[in-house]
Amino acid sequence: MDTLVSTEELAAHPQWRVFDCRHDLLRPEQGEQQYTEAHIPGALFAHLDRDLSAAKTGSNGRHPLPEPKAFVAWVGRQGLQPGDQVVCYDGGPGTMASRLWWMLRWIGHEQVAVLDGGFAKWQQESRPVTADIAVTTAAAYPGRAKTSMVAYLSHVEKKLKSAALLDARAPARYRGEEEPIDPVKGRIPGARNRFNNDNLRADGTFKPADELKKEFLAVLGERTPASVVNYCGSGVSACHNALAMEIAGLGGSRVYPGSWSEWSADPSRPISRSV
Repeated sequence: MDTLVSTEELAAHPQWRVFDCRHDLLRPEQGEQQYTEAHIPGALFAHLDRDLSAAKTGSNGRHPLPEPKAFVAWVGRQGLQPGDQVVCYDGGPGTMASRLWWMLRWIGHEQVAVLDGGFAKWQQESRPVTADIAVTTAAAYPGRAKTSMVAYLSHVEKKLKSAALLDARAPARYRGEEEPIDPVKGRIPGARNRFNNDNLRADGTFKPADELKKEFLAVLGERTPASVVNYCGSGVSACHNALAMEIAGLGGSRVYPGSWSEWSADPSRPISRSV
């Protein structure tokens, strides 16, 4: 199974397990409200703050990665089995969906993809939606975390000079010109910018694999995909870049879940700005 599925493919496979990941960072209750009103039949809801993040301490970022045992337990409560094909979607661009895609792969669930174009494309094509909530039977899930997929704070601090840090935020945030969410402007020193919105075409679907590969290699230069540490504001759009790299055949990168919101919480850590 590819890392992306089309609306046509999903419609043809109603037995696939589907998760609705819609979320607005500034209005965190909105996604679940939208889900209760209408969603793809059979979809369960995955809340970024409640289900896909650990508790915030004030210094560990806005969306800390849960402990593996906690996330595996949540997966089990959804009734997911190791052989199930999972499809994640959000409002359209795949940013929120990519967080669940990446986290499922992190605990060893390889049969997971993102719906290309998301709920917006599904609705545009007048495909069926429902307000009914699917009923599932909880089961133990034998997941085990892959530490090679994660760059924790200690890894980034130790590898600051050698890691290929890739910042997924908008260019103005990367340069330190503006910061609409976090208290501190700037970026982690040495980072290069790959705005995750650049992974998409004008219609909100992903660019072709060969185009993504060309663009990422241009940003990376001499650095290898396996040396890449993707980060963003809080470990969400970083997963979108990780997904785009997988689509492009440039696998092996890591994600720094704490991202800028964790890094910038300690004033003793170095930061860079272009202004």
